[in-house]
Amino acid sequence: MVDVTIDPDGWVEGVRRVPSPNFDKRPDDAAVSLVVVHAISLPPGVFSGDCVERLFLNSLEVSEHPYFLGLKGVRVSAHFFIRRDGGLVQFVSCSDRAWHAGVSEWQGRSRCNDFSIGIELEGSDDDVFEEAQYLCLSSLVECLRHRYPIAAIAGHADISPGRKTDPGTHFDWGRLPAALVAERNRAT
Repeated sequence: MVDVTIDPDGWVEGVRRVPSPNFDKRPDDAAVSLVVVHAISLPPGVFSGDCVERLFLNSLEVSEHPYFLGLKGVRVSAHFFIRRDGGLVQFVSCSDRAWHAGVSEWQGRSRCNDFSIGIELEGSDDDVFEEAQYLCLSSLVECLRHRYPIAAIAGHADISPGRKTDPGTHFDWGRLPAALVAERNRAT
C-alpha cells in the first residue's frame, strides 16, 4: 500500500471495512494527536485466520482455544489492523474512539483512546514484523499526519507500562516518520 486517502467520515478509501461495535464518540475537545502501535495474534503466535477480526466483532467463540477463555466478555477494537502481507482492515472510523488503549497515559494525559488512533499489527512481542507491514504502516501514518494534528507515535507499552509490552522489542521504530519517532523517544 502506497497511496492512502481518508474520506470525510474518517474511513480509508479502498480498504476492507469491518465495522466493529466496540467504539463510541470522542469527546468534543479531543483532537487526534497520537498514534498507538499494537501487536496482536490469536492465539498468540498464530498468524492468519479471522480470530482477531472476530474478537473485534464480539463473535470470537471462547471455547475454540484455551487462550480465548481469558477473553470472555472482552470488548475491544482498534481503528486498523495490518496483516502480515500488508493488507489493511479498518474497524472504526478515525472520527470515533476505538477501544484499544485501555488504562493509559501519554505525556500527562490519561485516557489515550480519547485522542489517539490505534493500529494493530498482526504479530507478537517475540516475532519480527514483515516488510509489507512497515510499508503499510508508514503510508497510513503519513496519511494520518496530513489529516490530523498527530504529534507523536507510541507503542502500547509506552502508554500502559507494566501492563502491556507490545509491539515488542522486535518492532523497528526507525522505519517510521523520524519526527514522530523522535517525539516518542523524548517522552519515554
